[in-house]
Amino acid sequence: MTLTVGQLSTEGQTLLAHGGQRLTVPVRLGLLVATVLSSLLVFAVTPLQGRVDFLVFVILTYAVVQTTISFLLEGSRYGLDRLLSLAVHLSLLAALVPLVAVLGYTVVKGLKRLSPNFLTHNMTGIGPLDVTGGEYHAIIGTLEQVLMAIVIAVPLGLLVAVYITEYGRGWLASAVRFVIDVMTGIPSIVAGLFVFAFLVIGLHQGYSGFAAALSLTILMLPVVVRSSEEMIKLVPSELREASYALGIPKWKTILSVVLPAASAGITTGVMIAIARITGETAPLLLTSFVTPLTNQNPFSGKQTAIPTFIFDQAGQGQTITYDRAWAAALTLICIVLALYVGARLLTRRNTLSGR
Repeated sequence: MTLTVGQLSTEGQTLLAHGGQRLTVPVRLGLLVATVLSSLLVFAVTPLQGRVDFLVFVILTYAVVQTTISFLLEGSRYGLDRLLSLAVHLSLLAALVPLVAVLGYTVVKGLKRLSPNFLTHNMTGIGPLDVTGGEYHAIIGTLEQVLMAIVIAVPLGLLVAVYITEYGRGWLASAVRFVIDVMTGIPSIVAGLFVFAFLVIGLHQGYSGFAAALSLTILMLPVVVRSSEEMIKLVPSELREASYALGIPKWKTILSVVLPAASAGITTGVMIAIARITGETAPLLLTSFVTPLTNQNPFSGKQTAIPTFIFDQAGQGQTITYDRAWAAALTLICIVLALYVGARLLTRRNTLSGR
């Protein structure tokens, strides 16, 4: 059966109008190669120079050439589609390049100094030019402070999120949401200054890892609340109604139905909050400060964390101290990665067991 032009789709009509020609993958690769070669020629005969300038010139030229040829051969619909597709892929590349560059540079610089000796020794008796010393005391401080912040912020944040989504009505729920929104934008140094004025100075408790944990809790709490609230809202109301129809009370429905269904998203939000507080430096300088000694008691005395260790080493201006700072930064990334993978595995196991 022969189809008339009027029965063809808009896409088919466009292809017929342009002879059915398409920019296949080999053709587009050929355009890219030709663009690179012509750009090399332009940079060779003109004052243009620089790798970044060359890359930008190639991208812009390729976008113009491909879009123009696509408009001529395939029509405006395909031409616009290819232009927007190229913009999307370039945006993805622009987002990934800084992340990969930061991670790669940290790994390369950090591995120069990272060793078992560096992970198992502190800075007691180490001079500014000594090549020994390590970050053991800072690792202990970071683990204790972050874990205390998690223990305080995660249960409290989940309870607040459950109240807002399941129980909160009227002005009180609106006030709680407003306070959480305001807390989300609080600068980290303000949280540290508050704990410093209230606990360290006001109550005469002095520097401690617990004071640092409280300042981190203030920063972590609003992130946990907001992310958990959004994830709980995404749980279908039909699940709640089915649970109520079986005679299960509301509190048990929340524990056994709502929270498990939202556990993956809640875990992601918690990990985002943990990643934020793990690298905070300003509040720790005001609450736990820096010491070369290993302090395993977070409730008494100064306690160094990895961020403050990095700040202290980078500020000394020596090659060896820079190497220690990079190695500590790599350790910090590994700790965050380990916590994230562990949380993901735990959530996945709970989800599978629930099935």
